[in-house]
Amino acid sequence: MEDSFRIGLCQMKVVDDKEVNLDKAKYLIGKAAENGAEMVVLPEMFNCPYDTSKFRDYAESRFKSKSLEAVSSTATEHDIYLVAGSIPELLDKKLYNSCFIFNKNGDVLDFHRKMHLFDVDIPGVVFKESEIITAGDTVTVVETPPLKIGVAICYDLRFPELFRLMALKGADIMVVPGAFNMTTGPVHWETTIRARAIDNQTYVAAASPSPNKNLSYIAYGHSMVVDPWGKVVAQAGVDEEIIYATIDKAYIKKLRKELPLLKNRREDVYELIEKKVVK
Repeated sequence: MEDSFRIGLCQMKVVDDKEVNLDKAKYLIGKAAENGAEMVVLPEMFNCPYDTSKFRDYAESRFKSKSLEAVSSTATEHDIYLVAGSIPELLDKKLYNSCFIFNKNGDVLDFHRKMHLFDVDIPGVVFKESEIITAGDTVTVVETPPLKIGVAICYDLRFPELFRLMALKGADIMVVPGAFNMTTGPVHWETTIRARAIDNQTYVAAASPSPNKNLSYIAYGHSMVVDPWGKVVAQAGVDEEIIYATIDKAYIKKLRKELPLLKNRREDVYELIEKKVVK
């Protein structure tokens, strides 16, 4: 098994038209593969606007999903792994914000349902994802031949305990389809991504939609890949584009040997916290 591989993040401009979004996603996946990406990542809600009033109209069952079939077949055509951003998933009359991970044969390796729902009321942004979305309850780490992938979605990024659990399950890279907005993005997006990478000595690859001022919710863009030392190794601006980075497993091993954060963690501290001794 090789110690490095190339990842491509598609910062696509999502519009209020599923067919247009799917055509764009397929085009960007193909372009990333042509440029050497062995794994491609789409943004959160790549098939629809990030808008609670739109989710049910755009929702699909994973057992019969036009969106997932379109992108997985494209991944198979180009012989790449695909982290398919997220879609509104309909299951037993409930909606989930779900990310599906595909192998080179187009098979679903696993899926992650967003665990922490985006409910905020701050100047410039009022959003209540829980009004229509049901939270997931599973820590998702997917094993592929290149490496182990931890998957989280957007607001999950703000909860370090989830990322530590993924690291303890062996994740080498955390892939985060996300859509921070124009209020939180400029102040928290890069800082939080870098913090999760440093905390866990993993790569973090976060893929955002490109900002679209015609939608009610405007994503921040600035998709990026951060290495285990906290360095930004690839970053988009605000336009629709694909960014690339090389993921180096040997570098992860080197850093974890030199600065063994996971090995040196104190289990008794966690026990004290759980017993509410530490206040």
